[in-house]
Amino acid sequence: MKIISNKNKRLRNLKRIRTVIIIFILCFLYIIAFTTTDFSYKGSSLGFFAMFKRLFIDSVMNPEIVRDIPLYVGYMFETIAIAYAGSIIGAILALPIGFLAARNMAKKFAYIGKAISNAIRSIPELIFAIIFVAAVGIGPSAGVLAISINSIGMLSKLYSEAVEAIDLSVLEALKSSGAGRIQTIWYGVIPQVIPEFLSYAIYRFEIDVRASTVLGIVGAGGIGAPIILAANSRSWEAVGMMIIVIIVFVTIIDYMSTAIRRRIV
Repeated sequence: MKIISNKNKRLRNLKRIRTVIIIFILCFLYIIAFTTTDFSYKGSSLGFFAMFKRLFIDSVMNPEIVRDIPLYVGYMFETIAIAYAGSIIGAILALPIGFLAARNMAKKFAYIGKAISNAIRSIPELIFAIIFVAAVGIGPSAGVLAISINSIGMLSKLYSEAVEAIDLSVLEALKSSGAGRIQTIWYGVIPQVIPEFLSYAIYRFEIDVRASTVLGIVGAGGIGAPIILAANSRSWEAVGMMIIVIIVFVTIIDYMSTAIRRRIV
């Protein structure tokens, strides 16, 4: 008993020492970050209310900006098309990785799928967009590739969690009746996970629409590039109108996707 109690004390002491070391390292890193970062910022000469007026009031009152609304809507449709194509590709390609990452399916090889998923999710879609713009050139193709690759990382993780949460008694019943591995997956796993897979894919599409609006900054198509060009030229009324268009479309998409997901789940 004394040996066990002494061992427990040593373990507790080691945990305390490790905790103190981690806290010390974090404090040291925060001190370096705050002391070496330049927080000075020279903002616009316009005040907050003046900027708000130019973005969301003058933009609606300006006939020239109102006349360009169909053009901005076209940019937004291109953004939605990029997000839709990327989401479809990502949702399909995430299936094998999701099953490979599920412990109850891949067993000891599940770490391979999880490693692939983690590696993809560790890189933001903006970095993927920069890489694909350099590879395939400026345009929507780079945006679709960036969105699809990034979607694979997130969806494969969600897919694997859904597969790991299935009712195993159904699989046991199929196996006891003589079903093979493929038949067990087709009739026992797929029917259980399809509603969740569809729900996750639709939810990912919502995220991809928002992400696609940013990818245009690096030339990956969509409404992001016109916003940056308008901001650089200080055409804040045009920027405000494009932001209004984005808000309207994102709100509509969120409402529709929420309604669809409720029906599925």
